[in-house]
Amino acid sequence: MSLHVIFVRHGETVWHAENRYAGGSDVALTERGHEQARALADWAEQAGLTAVWASSLTRSQQTAQASAARAGVPLGVDPRLRELDFGVAEGLTRAEIGQRFPDALAAFQADPVAHHFPGGEDPRAAGDRYLEFLTDLQEQHQEGRVLVVGHSTAIRLALCRLLGLRMSDYRRVFPVLDNCALNELILRDGVPSLLTLNRPVAQGALR
Repeated sequence: MSLHVIFVRHGETVWHAENRYAGGSDVALTERGHEQARALADWAEQAGLTAVWASSLTRSQQTAQASAARAGVPLGVDPRLRELDFGVAEGLTRAEIGQRFPDALAAFQADPVAHHFPGGEDPRAAGDRYLEFLTDLQEQHQEGRVLVVGHSTAIRLALCRLLGLRMSDYRRVFPVLDNCALNELILRDGVPSLLTLNRPVAQGALR
């Protein structure tokens, strides 16, 4: 039994240009973000998808809707796929965090899991909910190819958990997840292997 899961970060948002921390804030896609979503839908139409899932945040659902329609499957929404809540850093740039909370920023840079931003979600809990989602997903879809449209930090934390990497290293091991790029895992009898990382949808169908 093998299940392919393609994790995709949502399209570009209005906070992207200034690189503001967007966790639970429901920020909108830019026009470029909508274009990226349309390109993802072009790929989804010929990717042989058996399901499409999105988080409960609008930017994720807006990115996934066209892909689900073009693949001919309903769009599933699961709050466990939401982004990490960044607490006091929510909505701020790195420079603004440094000005307002210099000690918190220094601790975060040293270990973003043990010293996540005050008031925010524990990254280990985010990893737990992603793994819980995947466990349920495998019960529903023991085989096939599933597109999961989520968020940068939460996906990187999940990848660390799945691949046996230290969660505290997520920012170093996976420094960037590009908007609407393809990150494919295969779960063979529940054992994960990473097949692609940051693959542009313009490169066509996955293996």
